[in-house]
Amino acid sequence: MFQDFPILYDNQTGHPAIAAAPSLFRSFWMGGFEASTHITRAGARLDMIEATQHDRFAFEDYLRLRDVGMTTVRDALRWHLIDRGGQYDFASFTPMLEAAQEAGVQVIWDICHYGLPDGLDIFAPEFVNRFARFCGAVAGLVKRYSDGVPFYAPINEISFFAWATGQVGFMHPCAIDRGGEVKRQLVRAAIAGIEAIWAVDSRARIAQIDPIMHVVTPRANPELADAAAGQNASQFEAWDMLCGLTSPELGGDPRYLDIIGVNYYHANQWEYPGDQPENRLRWEDSPRDSRWVPFSQLLMDFYARYRRPMFIAETGHFGVGRALWAKETTAEVMIARRRGVPIEGICFYPIIDRTDWEDASHWHNCGLWDLHRDDQGRLLRVPCAEFAAELSSLMCASGTSSS
Repeated sequence: MFQDFPILYDNQTGHPAIAAAPSLFRSFWMGGFEASTHITRAGARLDMIEATQHDRFAFEDYLRLRDVGMTTVRDALRWHLIDRGGQYDFASFTPMLEAAQEAGVQVIWDICHYGLPDGLDIFAPEFVNRFARFCGAVAGLVKRYSDGVPFYAPINEISFFAWATGQVGFMHPCAIDRGGEVKRQLVRAAIAGIEAIWAVDSRARIAQIDPIMHVVTPRANPELADAAAGQNASQFEAWDMLCGLTSPELGGDPRYLDIIGVNYYHANQWEYPGDQPENRLRWEDSPRDSRWVPFSQLLMDFYARYRRPMFIAETGHFGVGRALWAKETTAEVMIARRRGVPIEGICFYPIIDRTDWEDASHWHNCGLWDLHRDDQGRLLRVPCAEFAAELSSLMCASGTSSS
């Protein structure tokens, strides 16, 4: 089904060949800005772009990334601010477009990063139609601002979004046991949105971003092996629907799986059911749990399934673990690339610090820049020296650079 990115083999050794040099994005190294806008289970509307003052300092933030060698970034629109009952006010977005142009960075735009406009029912047919119209309007605006090939992620993390909104009640509308229904609805919306984008700009590239994970059977409960395998397999459901491998009635097709973005953090390997901290397979342990699978192997297995160009759309850590996590993740990505997997970039996410979704007073200390509030209320970007030094070393050693 996916023939244009096959695994290549060396004719002499029979081993997979080194992937071609990254060429899809302007830079292999990327930074992403936390942009969640969902309504929490406590009923509070988040706006992480405002909370981190990225809306105020987008130009300066983009320049910081460019200055450290990141000329491709992930950022987002805030659908709930723009779409007022089907009428659009792009005042919250056009300054970011202008800032990106002026700073000379390429942006992969999330069109829906969890948050929906007030009053829009995710279960209703109108959700699909309204999202498609919004995507078309966004594509038209972006096209007017730039003649470069645009990159979009229509719906960020369909699998997690469906789980959080429809399965466990973590995000509005806080439904329970309807995750499968939400996932199918999000796939319909993503497909309709992509078609609306392409109707405006056929050059647009589409990134389908979701977490990659590894779920194992509890040692004390071998009877849960099938349940663990089922949870592990669920990570592929959205991608399979989008490309038409399953649920053909949704309209999936390989062309919708243009670029795959995988999100991978320290907690993405766990013992079923994974709902408690003690279920996590601890990457910081030495030796590690024998069931831990190297990230490079997960990437190779994933690529063998879809044969699509890939990038690490989100990865990162917090506190003192930031530098060590960046070093290990980069090493694993380079192993996968040497074995023929076309990984086009690594995006550290978030690149500036963020508050907790449910406790605005708690900062995660998870970016290349921490945020410190000054006497005037501005959030100053303060580099994490250890992470910055490690990242600079990785960039120099990797043989990748901005194009």
